[in-house]
Amino acid sequence: MREEPLLTVTPAPIATLPEFYAVAFHQAQFAAQHYGAVAAHVAQGSQAISSVFETLASRETARADAIAEACSQICGAPPDLKKLPTTFRDLVPAQEVSDIAQSGLSTPYAVWALAVRHRRRAFIYWTYVAALTRDSAVRAAAERLAREALSDGNALRRERRLAWQSEHKYATEDEQSDRDASAALLESLLRRDIIAWSQTLPPAEGRRLLHVGMPGFSSHDVILPEDFETPALGEIEQIKQRALRRAEQLSNVYLDEADRAKDQSSLDFAQELATQSIARLAGLRAAAASASEPA
Repeated sequence: MREEPLLTVTPAPIATLPEFYAVAFHQAQFAAQHYGAVAAHVAQGSQAISSVFETLASRETARADAIAEACSQICGAPPDLKKLPTTFRDLVPAQEVSDIAQSGLSTPYAVWALAVRHRRRAFIYWTYVAALTRDSAVRAAAERLAREALSDGNALRRERRLAWQSEHKYATEDEQSDRDASAALLESLLRRDIIAWSQTLPPAEGRRLLHVGMPGFSSHDVILPEDFETPALGEIEQIKQRALRRAEQLSNVYLDEADRAKDQSSLDFAQELATQSIARLAGLRAAAASASEPA
């Protein structure tokens, strides 16, 4: 779905260096934990994606260690997490990381792009902290972390660009075809996959799938293509995954169209398509998960 603004809540003012280091350490520690947990989870599914998450976790672990060392040198003690403000907000939410890991379209590029977003958020966050504090030492420390986040973001963008170039160079013919396809063609291909999927289900379940995957159509409206063949049992899983991938692509296409809209009418239309597409994707994912559960 559409990403929320980078910061949805203004950070609480930080009054002292011990409080500052507690926040900075906790942010880096949480980021390392969230990246690391996903790296371990996806290791068997995609070594390339896992490697990116491992790199990000390592970077955040090193950042946490450096912050802890600085705190010990300047404050005379390691970071005290009891000093966290009550309105503390995580800069690398576990849900954002998990969503990327679970997406059927995840690639190293998508992971690097998420990391860029996280460092952009950190830059904004520490800029806010520097602006809101009345303590000159806290301001200087926050400005230092903001500059670090900006530098990190530039480095991560280079990695993102290299991943993009690599993925486009080595993409399979089917993947490249899907990526370049128009929304109309993707809708047509998705509809064919959903019809094929529905034909392998009991009649009531097939009708429900058609209702979810083709809003506005009833089972009586569906006309099978002349060359349609009911898929073999071994093909259905491939059809399901392809349908989910195309449904997710279409959600992204419509969201991108909303971003590029130049007038209110175009924006409303694209947002309506995006809303319907996202609801369809959720329904198809639920149907796929239900079918995979033991009876």
